[in-house]
Formats: sequence, C-alpha cells, structure tokens
Amino acid sequence: MTAVARRFTDKKLVIASHNPGKVREIGELMAPFGVEVVSAGALGLPEPEETGTTFEANAELKALAAATAARLPALADDSGLVVHALDGDPGIYSARWAGPGKDFTIAMRKVEDALTAKKAGDRGAHFVACLTLAWPDGHRETFRGEVHGTLVWPPRGDQGFGYDPMFLPEGETRTFGEIEPPTKHGMSHRARAFEKLVAACFR
Repeated sequence: MTAVARRFTDKKLVIASHNPGKVREIGELMAPFGVEVVSAGALGLPEPEETGTTFEANAELKALAAATAARLPALADDSGLVVHALDGDPGIYSARWAGPGKDFTIAMRKVEDALTAKKAGDRGAHFVACLTLAWPDGHRETFRGEVHGTLVWPPRGDQGFGYDPMFLPEGETRTFGEIEPPTKHGMSHRARAFEKLVAACFR
C-alpha cells in the first residue's frame, strides 16, 4: 500500500463476490457514499481461484480479477473465522469448510466437532476481514479488520450469515446471528476494515 492512499472518485463499484450475504452487507456499508454498486455475480464474472495463503492475498486477487474483467473499480473481501484452539482453522478456508453447497450449518458443526475432538477448553476465536479496493490499472489498497470473541453451541439467531450464529463478540450477550444488521455494521470485522478504507480512500 502506498503512503498516501488513492482517493476513490468513481460513481460505480463492483463488489467482487458471489456471496449474497456479503454483497448485501458491503452494499449497505457503501450506501451513504452515493456509489452505485453491482455484484460480480450480477455481471456474470467468474470466481477466480483463491490461491493466496493470507486473507490479504486472496482479497487482492479477487479485487484485481473483477476490476480487470469489468473495467471498473472493484472492492473484494476475504474473510474468515480464526479459531485459536484449532491452530487458526478454518481461517482462509472458512468458506471451503461449508462444502460445495456453501452450507454453513455443516461448517459450524465441523468447527464444533473439531473443538470437541480436541477437548479444547479454549473457545476463543476472532473474525478477520481484509478489504481490497482495486482499479483497472492494477492499483490497489488493502485494509484489515478484526473482532474477537468466543464460540457458542448450539448456534443462535438468523440475522447474519456464515459462522455468525456461533460467534459471540466480546462484551456482548448476543451472537452475530442475533444482532440486527445496523448494529453489527458498527462493530464487525468488516466494519472495522471498512472504517480504515473510508478514512484512506473516501476522505
């Protein structure tokens, strides 16, 4: 990332994701800026293979692929659940744990089963989100946000998506699955990365 981030001045932005929940959440975060957003799925853009070994690398890969294909600036998110007792798993493979059908009920059960198998007393975890804003000329800016908490079982709530129903953020009595979206937008890992993005590129 350059010392002075490039300012975003365009009126249209591609959300480089085929995940409806993620597209909706990022779209809601972008709403105050009067930017027209369109998803990579709606444009029929292919999903690039996520070959990076970090959240940052995969976010950059996805944003650059979408920006190049659409000839528009693109915003990509790579995010996941990092479980301390599982040596960081599922991490960058969080979506893959949900299988080809992207069933996060299965993914959450895998996490719980893995913790049970390890007889793990530590149920600490954190969500990571890396946002990359990329332009068709290859320039990119990347920002990271985290939120820490613990894992509960059984999962609770249907407000969020992914692993939200089993994640209890620090200082809260409700899981991300029970917290209404406007409140979650003010405290999530994605919101924290987005705050850095806005400060750097939408100032």
